Amino acid sequence: MDLDKRARLESKGWKVGSVSDFLELTPEESVLVEIKLALSQSLKERRQKVMTQSELASKMSSSQPRIAKAENGDASVSIELLIRAMLATGATAQDIGQVIAAVG
Repeated sequence: MDLDKRARLESKGWKVGSVSDFLELTPEESVLVEIKLALSQSLKERRQKVMTQSELASKMSSSQPRIAKAENGDASVSIELLIRAMLATGATAQDIGQVIAAVG
């Protein structure tokens, strides 16, 4: 954020910070959120290359709306489901590890 804009907002009583600050996340919780989002994005990219959401859902004995939630980073989706879905698209453990390792 531009420093002038930040100063204007703060002078009017606004609190400026990150999402982590707003949600009062610990550093560990913040990293976990970043990992889930990275896995979601990677799942979406991989899945679009090889199958439809419905095909993936069928392969996993799940539903298309659940796959859509997984790809969109819905908080109700577990990391386990994200990993299972990635494996179902043909990802290897190494592929998944690289996604996680790339999280800053």
